[in-house]
Amino acid sequence: MTPAPQGYRPCVGILLLNPTGGIFVGERIDTPGSWQMPQGGINDGETAKKAGVRELEEETGISMVSFLKISKSWRCYELPLEVSRKAWQGRYKGQAQLWLALHFNGENNDIKLPTQEAEFRDWKWTDPITLLNEIVDFKREVYRDVLEEFAPFIGS
Repeated sequence: MTPAPQGYRPCVGILLLNPTGGIFVGERIDTPGSWQMPQGGINDGETAKKAGVRELEEETGISMVSFLKISKSWRCYELPLEVSRKAWQGRYKGQAQLWLALHFNGENNDIKLPTQEAEFRDWKWTDPITLLNEIVDFKREVYRDVLEEFAPFIGS
């Protein structure tokens, strides 16, 4: 894996698809009405695939997945200054993400949002158009690129 671009926090994003091609999104606890796909940092010595599976389970309780594909390149976005100062004390200007496409092999009742250190207050299955309308502006271009790259898996 090539290193993340300078100045960006190395992360993984997860495009989780159900059997009908629905896309998993969670509503952020800290920003009601803001929906996003699961994501999180890649720890030192951890592969993007391992980080993605770990982050997904930490954020959603989901562990029953099949690997479909990993993106070939980093996708970066910059955080608004007030957010990056709060999140990382200004250490990073944004996040660089490698994206995983995963297939959900469980049942909806297997999804259990954690109560401690929770990131999401609610969850749902959505479609690409709704997802792009509900994501915060500064992530929209990354999401558009991810949906395009993984289009063969969506809706199948």
